[in-house]
Amino acid sequence: CLSFNIGKEMKKIEPFVTLVGAGPGDADLITLKGVKAIKTADVILYDALVNEDILAYAKADCTKIYVGKRAEQLSTSQDQINQLLVDYALTHGHVVRLKGGDPFVFGRGGEELDYVHQFDIPTAVVPGISSSVGLTGLQQIPLTYRGISESFWVITGATSDGRLSDDLYAAVKTNATVVVLMGYSKLKQIVSLYQDNGRGDLPIALIQNGSLENERIALGTVDTILAEVQKNLVGVPAIIVLGEVVRKHQHFKSVCLELKSLSI
Repeated sequence: CLSFNIGKEMKKIEPFVTLVGAGPGDADLITLKGVKAIKTADVILYDALVNEDILAYAKADCTKIYVGKRAEQLSTSQDQINQLLVDYALTHGHVVRLKGGDPFVFGRGGEELDYVHQFDIPTAVVPGISSSVGLTGLQQIPLTYRGISESFWVITGATSDGRLSDDLYAAVKTNATVVVLMGYSKLKQIVSLYQDNGRGDLPIALIQNGSLENERIALGTVDTILAEVQKNLVGVPAIIVLGEVVRKHQHFKSVCLELKSLSI
């Protein structure tokens, strides 16, 4: 513990870092435990995909710092974020690292904990609803379904060296449901990969800004999805869902019938 003189008072600093998953977008989808952590935070470092309505739970004197990171945009580096976590914990006390989705699903939460632990600062984690399971659920697309899909894969679409993940080359040969996060910029490559493996008829969905008022969705097959994405003006941030379970979406049949009638 550290102590600092503030006027005539002595404030005791007890460094602590909590990783909190904010969920996929809708502020109501954060957990009660996440809200409790935010209410006790002295500092909150929050990401670009965090709904800022959640910050209203913070106490009046809480310091809120935006450290958003998005592909192809200026952002706070991971090294800077790591250092901020430690610096603020040592000088302010309880730091909440508020991350979109779940901290441990492509959120670099593990890397941040590893860094903080080097300084013997106590930590905790509050899981969040990952977009991979939350947004598909809201769209009533079951990731698993008896007789259709026995497993689901969650794969990054943006590797550090800019390639498609090697796991996609393996997943395309299975019947598993595949959810690709941060993969919008690689959509054409993903489509080509599935077509090259004879899977042009496989259902696919793209969900942009899922759970929010400006949500957009594109439904189709691997062969038709690029046109559907353009027609529905779907862009980033979006998740990609590939698999027969996409047929369970309540509008999938009507979209396919419309596409079929246009092709006649």
